[in-house]
Amino acid sequence: MSHTTPLVLLPGLVCDGAVWAPQIDALGRRVDAHVVHYGERDSLTTMAQHVLDTAPAPRFALAGHSMGGRVAFEVWRLAPERVTHLALLDTSYHPLAQGEAGENEKLGRHTLLEKARREGMRAMADEWARGMVHESRLGGPVFQAILDMFERSSPEVFAAQIKALLERPDADPLLPTITCPTLVLCGREDAWSTPARHEHLHARIAGSRLVVVERCGHMSTMEQPEAVTQAFRDWLG
Repeated sequence: MSHTTPLVLLPGLVCDGAVWAPQIDALGRRVDAHVVHYGERDSLTTMAQHVLDTAPAPRFALAGHSMGGRVAFEVWRLAPERVTHLALLDTSYHPLAQGEAGENEKLGRHTLLEKARREGMRAMADEWARGMVHESRLGGPVFQAILDMFERSSPEVFAAQIKALLERPDADPLLPTITCPTLVLCGREDAWSTPARHEHLHARIAGSRLVVVERCGHMSTMEQPEAVTQAFRDWLG
């Protein structure tokens, strides 16, 4: 790879560049970092096409956190020849479940959306984000930074991205086709995208590297930035 690596960074649901700020700062001139903003796009495929249309180079390393990992799968589906390296953080591959489980997910997401519309994004986030981080960070600086980030978004963006997630495709058949150097990383206490799901990703993506970060929930890049940055250095080679 060149001295300066084009690195495209995909945030999760109603997240922004704050998710990736520690890694961008630490990697410095080693990478040409580009954080994608999805706007009000309401499908993972249109988000992925936006990534391809706005990427800083014809070929690039690609990292996705949470929903961003889902977008990364769609980028690979559309244009695998453009992705030199792939990192999947605190994410998953499964479609919306059938039956009661799927209906419960829909209800939970739409209940949060209604709260955001009624009381504002920060009030919604104060409830929602409690399941995102390691218990030791509740109420602390990282937790407040997460609330600040969600407050910068809007119910309209939240609604569009919820629609994209509820209509997500099954990415499992795609996993064996991934042939570039791949990092699979999650927090040990990530209750949303569990280590078991990342073990599945690791098993299905040949040659991938699995990193499980200790004392860490779903927001690994912000909760344990040094561990994630070191994993990125190893991944980019």
